[in-house]
Amino acid sequence: MKLVRKNTVFQILLFAVIMVGLGALFYYNSVNLGYRWQWYRIPRYIITRDNGGILVPGALAKGLGVTLLISFISLIFANIIGLLTAILRLSSSFAGRLTAKVYLELVRNTPLLIQILFTYFVLAPLFGMSPFFSAVISLSLFEGAYTSEIIRGGILAVPQGQWESAYSLGLSTLDTYRYCIIPQTFRQILPPLASQSVSLIKDSALVSTIAIYDLTMAGQAIISKTFLTFEIWFVVALVYLAVTIPISVVIRSMEKRISYEN
Repeated sequence: MKLVRKNTVFQILLFAVIMVGLGALFYYNSVNLGYRWQWYRIPRYIITRDNGGILVPGALAKGLGVTLLISFISLIFANIIGLLTAILRLSSSFAGRLTAKVYLELVRNTPLLIQILFTYFVLAPLFGMSPFFSAVISLSLFEGAYTSEIIRGGILAVPQGQWESAYSLGLSTLDTYRYCIIPQTFRQILPPLASQSVSLIKDSALVSTIAIYDLTMAGQAIISKTFLTFEIWFVVALVYLAVTIPISVVIRSMEKRISYEN
């Protein structure tokens, strides 16, 4: 117990030293560049007042809302796509396995940015998709490819005896997955799936390239008007950290709990 506490204190101190060092480095470079910090102008882009004096979200807060919405919807679709792809990879159907394999190879071996641009400039005009829906489709397909491997690994980790027991009870393959395999699988893979959501939130910054007014795009728009380059990017980075760090903490807690129960 004492060793754990010492390690925790050491990690906190190390993190503090690193942050102070980075802050000093940025300050030193800004002084050499003659940059004049204007932090007092930042709060209005987080929360501001409308003409009636009522507090309303600023540009960065609105962008964060779009980022979270896109990430949440994409995460749902990514899990569905990942589950279906994993089942196809493990199915006895040659066509199903081939389809899943082609999808995985195409998505995992091409950059996400290229996929977003292809969806927006090629598929969106053909099917009448909005930029928002194009972003959701791109992120869902990209993250779904990685999610499928996580789910497939979880399914393969289920003991063979579980399959045999289900079949001996007369369950079909679909019912076996539904009532026996999937519940056990998701309990074990929740931490890596949650970790994938962190990657999804960070990857969502690329949707700014197709005119989605997310957090990154909001930051770029503000910088183009105010030239507060360092301040805005620091704030944007801190906002992403504020969103992803709590998720990472929850993931560690889940991993410890599952490890303890096992």
